[in-house]
Amino acid sequence: MQFIDLQAQRLRIEKEINAALATVIEHGRYIMGPEVGRLESELAAFVGSSHCVGCSSGTDALLMALMAFEVGPGDAVLTTPFTFFATAEVISLLGATPVFVDVDPRTYNISPEALAVVANKVKTEGKLRLRGVVTVDLFGLPCDYERIMPIAEKHDMFIVQDAAQACGAIYRGKRVPTQGHIGTTSFFPAKPLGCYGDGGAVFTDDPILAEKLRSIRVHGKGNDKYNNVRIGLNARLDTLQAAIVLEKLKIYPDEIERRQRVASAYSAGLSDVAGITPPVVPDGSQSVWAQFTVRAADSTARSAAQAALKEKGIPTAIYYIKPLHLLEAFRHLGYREGDFPVSETASTQVFSLPFHPYLKNEEIETICGVIQKGKVRASKVGFSSAPYDLPPKTP
Repeated sequence: MQFIDLQAQRLRIEKEINAALATVIEHGRYIMGPEVGRLESELAAFVGSSHCVGCSSGTDALLMALMAFEVGPGDAVLTTPFTFFATAEVISLLGATPVFVDVDPRTYNISPEALAVVANKVKTEGKLRLRGVVTVDLFGLPCDYERIMPIAEKHDMFIVQDAAQACGAIYRGKRVPTQGHIGTTSFFPAKPLGCYGDGGAVFTDDPILAEKLRSIRVHGKGNDKYNNVRIGLNARLDTLQAAIVLEKLKIYPDEIERRQRVASAYSAGLSDVAGITPPVVPDGSQSVWAQFTVRAADSTARSAAQAALKEKGIPTAIYYIKPLHLLEAFRHLGYREGDFPVSETASTQVFSLPFHPYLKNEEIETICGVIQKGKVRASKVGFSSAPYDLPPKTP
C-alpha cells in the first residue's frame, strides 16, 4: 500500500500529460513558455485571485512574498512552530527574526488568541519591528482568518498565507489562498495539486505587489531582464512543470471531492477507537486533506498504532516530529522546551495515515481495522489549554 499513490493519478491522465509534454518539447520554450501564462490565468480563476505568479518552488513563493514586503533585519515575522522548516527558514534568509506562536489544539493551525498575545508582546518590548504573519494552512485546512485578520489590521501587519498543503480549500465560501495579502502554494509532487518536480505559485489581489513579485521572480528585472530595478531571484517556473499542473488542474475539483469521501470514510471508521482522535474541520471550512492526521492519546499509543500498521505493510508518517523552535538551526532564538506546549504535545501524538483521492474503501476499512485491533487503548484526551497569558520570551 502506498502512503500517497501518485501512479493512480498518472494512469488516469497519462495520455493528456504525455501530449502536453510533447507540445512543450516541440515548441522548445522551456523557460517561461506559454503554458506558464496559461497556468497563471487558470489558477487565478480557480481560486478567485486577481493575480497569480508561477515560480520555481513553494519555498521560493514564500521568499518572494516576503521580499515583496521588503522584510529584512530588525523585522519580526510571526509564524507557527508546527510546520515544515521552509516557513520560518525564508524569514531568517532575509535577516528577519521568526517569532513563533503556538497552535490551536484542535486544528494545529496558528492560534488567534496566541497571535494576539505575542503581537502585543513584541510591540510592547520594542526590540523588533512588528511586520507580518506567515500563516500555515496545515494538512489542507485553512486557518481561522476571520479572527486573524483583525489582529493583523490592529498592528498594521501583512499576512502571507502559506497554503503549500491547502490550495483549493475553502474558507467562508472563498478558495485558498485568497485570505491573506499574499498567498503561496507549492507544486511539490506530494501536494494535493502537484507537478513532477518542484514548482509553486504566488497569489495576490494587489496589482502593485503582483508587479513586484513578477520582477523578483526574474532577478529583479524592470521593463526587460537587463534593466534590474531591485534584488531578485532566479525563481522561474519551468514550462514542462506548468504543462503538467495544467492537466492536473482539470481534474483537481473532482479529486477534491474524492478526498472528502476518503476523509469521511476514515473519520467514520475511527470515530469509536479509544486513544485515536480523527482530525477536526470547523464549520465554514473545507479541507483538501493534504494529509489525514490523527492524534493518539500519548506517544505510547502512537507507537503501538504505527507498529500494528507497519506489521501489515501499511505506511505512516509523522508531521512534525519536532517543532521548529527546538531545531538546531533556530537555537540562537533562545526558545526552550515547554515554550509552546500545544505544538510540543502534538509532535508526540500525531501521525498521518495513507491518503490520496484514489484510496479504495476496502483499503480504508483495512487500515481502520488494524488500528481498532491494535494496542491503542488509552482513553481519548485533549490537549490542555495553552498558557496564552504567559507567552515565551521574544527572541
